[in-house]
Amino acid sequence: MDGDSGTDRGTDRGLFGPDSVTWRIHTDPVMWVAAFYALSVQSLHPPTMWATWQHSTLFDRKLAMARLLRTGDFVAVRTFGSLAEVDQVGRRVRGIHRRLRGRNPETGAEFRVDEPENLRWVHCGEIVAYLRVAQRAGVPLTAAEADAYVDEQRRSAAVVGLDPEYVPGSVAELDAYFQDMLSELRLTDEAKAAMRMWANTPAPARLAPLKVIYPAFAALSLALLPGWARRLYGLPSHDFAPADLAATATLRATRAAMLAAPQRYRGTELQMRHITRARALMAGGRVSAA
Repeated sequence: MDGDSGTDRGTDRGLFGPDSVTWRIHTDPVMWVAAFYALSVQSLHPPTMWATWQHSTLFDRKLAMARLLRTGDFVAVRTFGSLAEVDQVGRRVRGIHRRLRGRNPETGAEFRVDEPENLRWVHCGEIVAYLRVAQRAGVPLTAAEADAYVDEQRRSAAVVGLDPEYVPGSVAELDAYFQDMLSELRLTDEAKAAMRMWANTPAPARLAPLKVIYPAFAALSLALLPGWARRLYGLPSHDFAPADLAATATLRATRAAMLAAPQRYRGTELQMRHITRARALMAGGRVSAA
C-alpha cells in the first residue's frame, strides 16, 4: 500500500498524509451527512442490500447504532491511521467478507459477499457520497483536486481487497461507472426497510440528540442524491435549480451547525482522536505518537 511511513506512529502518515485531498475532505464533520448519502446509494444495488440485510446488525434496533459507529471508526482508521493500523483493520474486514455468503431471495442462488463487483459498488457509493457532499457543502475543491481525491481512494479500495485499477480513478470515470450500473439498480423491499431503519436508529441517552439529527441527515441525504437515484426511490428527481439550491443551502447550514457543535457530537472518541491528530499535522504542528 502507498503511504509515507515513518519510524514510529508520530511520523507515519498512513495511506494518505496531511497533503492529501482525502485528509482535507475527511476532517470535515459534514462527512456524517455523506455517510447517509452513501447508504442511500449503496442500498440500490440488490446483491449489496441482500447481503447486508442477511448478515448485518444494522437491522437489529438494539445494535444498529453501535454498528453505524463502528463503520465510522473503520473509515477513520483507514483514512488517518498508521500503515500498521490500516493493515490490521483491512485484514479483519477482508476476513469477515471472505466468510460470508449472500442469498438472492428471488432465485435462491448464493453469492460471495467479497465478489469484486459487490465490493466495487460499495466503494464507489462511498466515494461519490464523500466527494459530492463535500463539494456541495462548500469544502473548497478544484476539479483537479476532485480527480485527485477519487484517485487517492484507490488505496482505500485495496484495503478491502480490490485491485486499485478495478475502481475509478477520476470523477469522469466515477460518473461513467454509475451510468453503466443504472440497469442493475432497483429499490428492493430490503432497501425500503433499511432506509426506514437508518433514519430512526435508537440512540442511547448520552447521544439523545441523534434521535433528531439522524432522521434529518437521512432526509437531507435523499434531497442531495442525483436525479437517477431519487427516481429509484420513487421521489421527484428535482432536476431543476430551486430544489438543488434549497438542498445545498440546507447542507451548508448543517455544516456550519456541526462545526459549532460540541466535539462529542461530531464522532466517536476514536474518530475524533484521529481527526484531531490529522488536523494538527495538516497545520504543520507536532503531535505525540498515539
